[in-house]
Amino acid sequence: MEEVLDLYEEPYDPRRPMICFDERPCQMLGEVRDPLPMAPGKVRRFDSEYEREGMAYVHMAFEPLRGWREVEVSERRRGLEFAQLMHHLAEEIYPDAEKICLVCDNLSTHSPAAFYGAFSPEIAHRLARKIEFIYTPVHGSWLNMAEIEISVLVRQCLERRLPDKEILRRETKAWQEERNRTGASVNWRFRTEDARIKLRSLYPSVKE
Repeated sequence: MEEVLDLYEEPYDPRRPMICFDERPCQMLGEVRDPLPMAPGKVRRFDSEYEREGMAYVHMAFEPLRGWREVEVSERRRGLEFAQLMHHLAEEIYPDAEKICLVCDNLSTHSPAAFYGAFSPEIAHRLARKIEFIYTPVHGSWLNMAEIEISVLVRQCLERRLPDKEILRRETKAWQEERNRTGASVNWRFRTEDARIKLRSLYPSVKE
């Protein structure tokens, strides 16, 4: 836990960007009946019935110190999708970075092993050397600022029925571009000193 909190307090360094990563499932839902349009004094109305149109996954890479994020949509959540996104970050978004400090949870696909399952040994080795994994504690994924950014995405963009992945992709990209344009970020205030006070029950006790 303190490793994550200490990282959050480090100053911005373009040679060592700090990226928070997380993903979220999205249920695609289609309308059975056309919604009733808005009218003076009345909101748009939807039928309670809907059609299930499958699942998709939203992947969030968020750099809070720069107020930048990238959202990708995929049909599945495997090591392959994770590795491809990490390759995109390392080779295209941050080609000149010496090291990418990646904050993520302990999902089995979030490891250098995913690189070797997706790319040649040479590329996988290069990615493994460039990306440093900083894992949030078990049951401590709330320490990942990407979760906060995903919650904003859900409130502002995803709390409605989206029938297919292309619409989901288009909507999340529009949201991403606007958030990046304004440089929106997270004002993180929970420090290592706070953890030692408020979460002291999680620390081992030392008997004198």
